Amino acid sequence: MSSPGSPRVTMAEVARRSGVSPMTVSYCYNQPDRVAPETLRRVRAVAAELGYRGPDPTARSLRRRRTGTIGVVLGEHLAYAFEDPQARRFLTGVAEVCRERGTGLNLIPTTGEDTDVERVTSASVDGYIVWTTADTDPVLPVVTGLGKPVAVHGGPAVPGARVVTIDNRASARELAARVFAGAARPAVLSFPFGRDRRARLETGPDPESVEFPVTRERLRGIAGHCRDAGFDAGAMPVAVVARNDRAEAAPLADALLDTGADAVVAMSDQLAFAVLDAARRRGLRVPADVAVAGWDDDPDAEREGLTTVAQSLCEQGRSCALIALGADAPGEAPWSVVVRTSTRQ
Repeated sequence: MSSPGSPRVTMAEVARRSGVSPMTVSYCYNQPDRVAPETLRRVRAVAAELGYRGPDPTARSLRRRRTGTIGVVLGEHLAYAFEDPQARRFLTGVAEVCRERGTGLNLIPTTGEDTDVERVTSASVDGYIVWTTADTDPVLPVVTGLGKPVAVHGGPAVPGARVVTIDNRASARELAARVFAGAARPAVLSFPFGRDRRARLETGPDPESVEFPVTRERLRGIAGHCRDAGFDAGAMPVAVVARNDRAEAAPLADALLDTGADAVVAMSDQLAFAVLDAARRRGLRVPADVAVAGWDDDPDAEREGLTTVAQSLCEQGRSCALIALGADAPGEAPWSVVVRTSTRQ
């Protein structure tokens, strides 16, 4: 039996002691159905006696030029994958495909540091999924230049990658038509605008200045409805959150209601829940005093009576995983507006 400090036992040594070829030993580990049962037992017994642990997986992946793993570039700290409800549902879809295909999953957090690019390129993966990011993310030209399949969830669209997303502009336009019906002072509780993720309250921001394509497209859709309905989008309060977090959004929800907002489009159900919480604290009636809607059709949305854009982040995760594995999958995902009691119509 080999000890921790002894040289690694080789496949050739196992083959010599077993009286078979090195190829037969390889088959015993990689394709055991091709080896006679008695030979398989003998080789495994000799390997156990010598302390042989099987073929080196690193060397095997180099020979095959495949690692059997896909990487998900989060654009967030690692805990985000477990804390954010959207990310959890998306990664569930990715994990389902990995299980079905016998593929590993590598979560690659990036936080805007100089080491982000090195961390991404050094990952031993066969393809990449990039979670919704900004136009200026330096990781994008790197992963799309590696010659591997790349899926980008939500955008931006870049050469060498496929985008998987819903029509955010159209869904925002339709949702705003529901939420702002009968309103005098519409408002928006928005996702971050840029990679600095600075929380703030603005008035009538220009959608074209927004770095994140999902946020930008939703603001474009809302502004489009405002033009059609005679609202002045340039005077509309827009509160910008740092993260998709119900508790963190509470002060910004309060700030919107302080402006006298009587209708709020929130860019996720978690943010919409923060507005509902703020309305309850103030004794406001929903939707008579303030109408509210969100995105995602979160499991709690029906219980809260929340009007929302239904989309399957799990199915979008599955599509991204298939693309990262080099398979075909749809890029445009379905959506629909689910009308409940939080809006006036």
